[in-house]
Amino acid sequence: MKTNFFFLLVAFFLSHGISAQKFDNLALTPPMGWNSWNSFQCDGVNETVIKEMADAMVETGFKDVGYEYIVIDDCWQIGRDENGYIIVDKEKFPSGIKSLVDYVHSKGLKFGIYSDAGTKTCAGRPGSKGFERQDAETYAKWDVDYLKYDWCFTEGQDAIASYTLMRDELFKAGRPIVFSLCEWGENKPWEWAKDVGHLWRTTLDIDMGARYDGNIWGNLIGWSDLVDMQVGLEKYAGPGHWNDPDMLAVGNNNMPENEARAHFSMWCMLAAPLMAGNDLRDMTQVDHSILTNKELIAINQDVLGKQGFKIEDYGNFEIWQKPLTNGDIAICFFNREITDKNYEIDWSKIRVKDFEGDYKIKDLWQNTIVGATDTKMSIDVPSRDVVVFRLSK
Repeated sequence: MKTNFFFLLVAFFLSHGISAQKFDNLALTPPMGWNSWNSFQCDGVNETVIKEMADAMVETGFKDVGYEYIVIDDCWQIGRDENGYIIVDKEKFPSGIKSLVDYVHSKGLKFGIYSDAGTKTCAGRPGSKGFERQDAETYAKWDVDYLKYDWCFTEGQDAIASYTLMRDELFKAGRPIVFSLCEWGENKPWEWAKDVGHLWRTTLDIDMGARYDGNIWGNLIGWSDLVDMQVGLEKYAGPGHWNDPDMLAVGNNNMPENEARAHFSMWCMLAAPLMAGNDLRDMTQVDHSILTNKELIAINQDVLGKQGFKIEDYGNFEIWQKPLTNGDIAICFFNREITDKNYEIDWSKIRVKDFEGDYKIKDLWQNTIVGATDTKMSIDVPSRDVVVFRLSK
């Protein structure tokens, strides 16, 4: 009886992925990089674009502040050969993917690729279902560093089984690859994906065009809606396993400066992956300064690896906290209104966790010390904008 129980227990562990085969020591801070989809989607992506984005990531200083992945998102593959190995679209990528990977690596950057757990990708290209081994072997042979794995055309598939299968094939192929699960939060990946991937989407796609029109935000899901969906998920995130509320929309569809600043700030507070999606060759100085703000990036990349959480909610005015190393604390005042907000801060009354003694206060967007927590202060938070402080002992 005991022997039978032992075998049943082993079978249970194996079937539930307890014996995880995920590459460790990857994505110890949220991945930072650039993804092709938001700007180029399927029709616009090609070999020249990817090379020029790699060049621009270096030339614009993005690499210097931590951005490192260049990720092709769909539309690079066109078929499979007689052995099931993926065929590259030679019209778009005449030199092949391995040559492109080598080019990106020559810039001191890392290369990311895209596939799908279903029969087809979201753009209708060949998916990986049934060919997980061949694809994992191919990515390892090409020296790929990052895989975004989507969830289109997966009717009848089990998400845990599908993603675990690709995890195992990547591990068998032998090359450490950051595994980004993109099943849109449909199966609550935060509850099971820690041992499967390094990051997982918690939401549907961001609506880059969402704007306030007096009543609602856009037709799809605006970035502030995605913020709401992260509430309560902070306990699932940490080094090597991150909640992902989708790519950054800063620099796309003429996002206003206040919105871009708030959007980027909240992604940093949430310890979200920072995947830019704008055209790095042609961006405004405002967008550049937002996406390369070292003080905010330091909040995002803090090695303690804590996701921020909401500590006060006054309707359309919220206060968020993110614990940092050395006992520092990031505090974000988020004004969701279409009018400016004046707020009187009494640090003794705000419900900041692990708040002990006095702290100096640095305004991270102004890059100035603005006081200390032993006195009350007044701040003005513009419409759809933020004020972000770093509190230090």
